[in-house]
Amino acid sequence: MKTVFKAATIAVAMAAAQGAMAWEAGDFVFRSGAVTVAPDDDSDQLNLDGAGKLPGTGVTVDDDTQLMLNIMYMATDHIGVEVLGATPFKHTIDTKGLADLGLADVKLATTRHLPPTVTAVWYPMESSSSFQPFIGLGVNYTYFFDEDVSGAAKDALGAGGLDLDDSWGLVGRAGADFIIDDCWSVHAGVYYMNIETDASVNTALGKVTTSVDINPWVYTIGLGYTF
Repeated sequence: MKTVFKAATIAVAMAAAQGAMAWEAGDFVFRSGAVTVAPDDDSDQLNLDGAGKLPGTGVTVDDDTQLMLNIMYMATDHIGVEVLGATPFKHTIDTKGLADLGLADVKLATTRHLPPTVTAVWYPMESSSSFQPFIGLGVNYTYFFDEDVSGAAKDALGAGGLDLDDSWGLVGRAGADFIIDDCWSVHAGVYYMNIETDASVNTALGKVTTSVDINPWVYTIGLGYTF
């Protein structure tokens, strides 16, 4: 990561020295680099069929970093439409609060997801500026797949058959691009995504359900190429 930020610093200095022009209407910009999904998660209490909600319980979701694939089309000199893609993210889901009920908290499962996101972004600076901050608003669709209950959850809870509903939500976006020359740029940005899912899993005690607000901060850094 230090190497990435060092490269970004050098690129910014080069951009300032060269006075490169920013994008124009009709340009396409392809970006690739790293994208990290960091859930700001919050879940409802676990709900056990026949017993109701279990006080103090819930689930947590961990972070993951993957390869960013982002393409933007400049509709005008100041407004772009971008599509965010990535290689599939893999997250671990852990239980919490079960220890207070005499059960073991465990790594419940892993799941993969793809979060295709379409965002309209506004660049307020003139094209003569090498520093191009932006803000944007968009929509996200999150597709969950490959839900895999852990061995520990199977042993401790008799768990199996995890299911996560897909999600639609709004997205906020901000960041900046640093123009190096007519082709190359350095990108850094962040999304805040509204991702919510209803989860269910079968256990030896009965079916357990909960609603999870994943709502991640999504950080992007990489290089862009204009064509």
